[in-house]
Amino acid sequence: MLPFFLIRLVLLPSLNREAARRASESAPVYDWEKLAANIYQLTSVAIFIYPFFMRAEADFSWQFWTGAALYVLGLALLTASVTAFARPDENGLVSKGVYRFSRNPMYISCFICFLGISALAKSPILISLAIVNQLAAHWVIKAEERSCLEQLGENYRLYMQRVRRYL
Repeated sequence: MLPFFLIRLVLLPSLNREAARRASESAPVYDWEKLAANIYQLTSVAIFIYPFFMRAEADFSWQFWTGAALYVLGLALLTASVTAFARPDENGLVSKGVYRFSRNPMYISCFICFLGISALAKSPILISLAIVNQLAAHWVIKAEERSCLEQLGENYRLYMQRVRRYL
């Protein structure tokens, strides 16, 4: 988890403190979105804490290699996402780098990292938490998109038409 935390919590603020503040803000959620946001937060905490009590052995099985590949891919994508997020345009829109392909590469990279950790640890509990987390994140993302539309207007609407939500 240490490389993940360094990228997300050290690299982003070192590149752009304002971007780090933006990334830490939660979009307003309404009605049942509050439940999804709470599930997202709880599963995020569980995903961050649970691996500290697990052990991953280098047994060179297919799960090990799959997990290692997913984890490294997730870290690389997270680094690219954070780097691009730190460089919004003059209107505050982030549409360069990996944001040309996905409106939510940070969420995707986190999910890939968590899948990798799950495979490395051979943990069905962790993979279940990661899947529930990503399902709940979908509703958090929809709230964030609504907030971006309010803040960035037509620029964000055009961006949404050009770039997919996920992949």
